[in-house]
Amino acid sequence: MRAHYLQHVAFEGLGCIEAWLTAAGFEVSCTRLFAGEALPSPGAVDLLVIMGGPMSVHDEAAFPWLVEEKAFVRRLIDTGTPVLGVCLGAQLIVDVLGARVVPNREKEIGWFPVRGAAVDDAAFRFPYSIKVFHWHGETFDLPEGAVRLAESVACKNQAFQVGRSVIGLQFHLETTPESAAALATHCRDELVPGAHIQTQEEILAVPPETYETVNELMHDLLVYLTS
Repeated sequence: MRAHYLQHVAFEGLGCIEAWLTAAGFEVSCTRLFAGEALPSPGAVDLLVIMGGPMSVHDEAAFPWLVEEKAFVRRLIDTGTPVLGVCLGAQLIVDVLGARVVPNREKEIGWFPVRGAAVDDAAFRFPYSIKVFHWHGETFDLPEGAVRLAESVACKNQAFQVGRSVIGLQFHLETTPESAAALATHCRDELVPGAHIQTQEEILAVPPETYETVNELMHDLLVYLTS
């Protein structure tokens, strides 16, 4: 089995996903779009993971590779390949499926709870409430046929599922202490006072158990997508 991930900036990698993929026996490859690397053949991918980034899906003029990336993502969705999108990755899925990506009414940065939606037995089920890591200023409408999986006080559409093989997360279950620190360092200018914006000190002060909880949920999600 071959897992491939799309990376938009050097400081947003797979986090805990990488160890899970390796343990599950996947060959893991990557396209570093920010470095001009080429996309693989769609037939060479059994699982696609689309990571986050500070740019918008609408920034094609500044980041021309977004055009080719969107076509690649749409092709894999159409062929039924399991696809997971995280933050910008989720917004890219939304965009290629024809729904809107727009500024949220407020930014959401830090550790805040999301609430799992009531879904049928076929969908991935989130806990009633779980504290997860956020770093986003945009939101999206649900694509046609999508099921909402989670929501928060600051953002209605936090997670969604399309069919059995596509899941988008506005938040970051892959977060490790190292990846949280990297975001807090590289995107420090966004840490301004706000109702749903924590300070760098608050973000980095969560105990190890918080990371373990979100990483376990990510592992459950990956098992769901690949089984």
